[in-house]
Amino acid sequence: MSWSSVALSTLVDIKGGGTPSKANPEYWNGSIPWASVKDFKSSDLNSASDYITQEGIDNSATSLIPSGNLIVPTRMALGKVAINSVDIAINQDLKALIIKDESVVDTEYLFRCIQSKSEEIVRQGKGATVKGITVDVLKNLQIPLPPLETQKQIATVLEKSDQLRKDCQQMEQELSNLAQSVFIDMFGDPVTNPKGWEMKALSELASIVTGNTPSRAKPEYYGSDIEWIKSGNINTPLDYLTVAEEYLSEDGKKAGRVVQSGSVLMTCIAGSPDCIGNIAIADREVAFNQQINALVPMDKKLDTEFLYVLLKVAKKIIQSASTNSMKGMISKSKLESIQLPFPSYAEQCDFSTIYKKLQKEVKKQNEQVVETELMFDALMQKAFKGELNL
Repeated sequence: MSWSSVALSTLVDIKGGGTPSKANPEYWNGSIPWASVKDFKSSDLNSASDYITQEGIDNSATSLIPSGNLIVPTRMALGKVAINSVDIAINQDLKALIIKDESVVDTEYLFRCIQSKSEEIVRQGKGATVKGITVDVLKNLQIPLPPLETQKQIATVLEKSDQLRKDCQQMEQELSNLAQSVFIDMFGDPVTNPKGWEMKALSELASIVTGNTPSRAKPEYYGSDIEWIKSGNINTPLDYLTVAEEYLSEDGKKAGRVVQSGSVLMTCIAGSPDCIGNIAIADREVAFNQQINALVPMDKKLDTEFLYVLLKVAKKIIQSASTNSMKGMISKSKLESIQLPFPSYAEQCDFSTIYKKLQKEVKKQNEQVVETELMFDALMQKAFKGELNL
């Protein structure tokens, strides 16, 4: 089934935003949420990090957008779209799409349609460092326009599929968090150590190795023999490393730093303090760069899975040892000297057995997440080509 398409500008009025002067305190800390791209954490825009006053609206280019409208970023966060469930002001990097005639196009349908065009919007972004699109790009987006009742049916089908996807993601997250809850139940919070476990420095139970970057002046160091891990490969919900984008050759492997499966990799240099202490278990032999320290457990003294969850639960302790408040950095010597509570190796192994069982369930759930995401994407593509069986 084919439907005629119309330009987005025929369906909506596009309204921009602005920023009240930061030099005038009377414009800020009011009761009106003022959204920017950093508030696009979900498709429901119901609050903001910053709030302004009515005077701030009256004396700036910002706009107060009534609830129930579509809002899209035109600079940074390209491809995202949200519906504001509260009246909200917006800054200059956002545009509100206000439907002209609700008897012509359904809000939820239009939301899903723009969502389906995410990659198209991203491709049209321009800019050397920060990508942006012009208002004309939005105006010219082609929107297929079936009858209103069909639009509502499509929106309902996609909403159900999206909710299934979100439910699977939530279950995966809850299973991942369960390991930390079991750890706290067995050993207590390592920050306060309420069960009085013996405190030891990390260096007493693990060897700590700092990564490096083999000379870029020697192209023979780079090839396809061994993965070269960077900090971006560490932050994964499955607790294991994502696949590296760069590889080293056998010569590069000799010039670099390599650890075997069973080590714990930690981000120790990062652009943000929040990223210090991000960790993952190396489930294979890898090389790694200087932003990362590897903690290699001593045999029969420290269990890998126990160490991993301990460091995850004690992340605040790790971050408190950071020596750079602007970016984030913890030296090898600082990391080695950090004192943490350690139960006996046998008790660590008891926890490790439970953890491994939980991880099997997490991986099963992750497979379901992938399956529901593929299903949602397939439904999305069919829906706007008129191929969805309603």
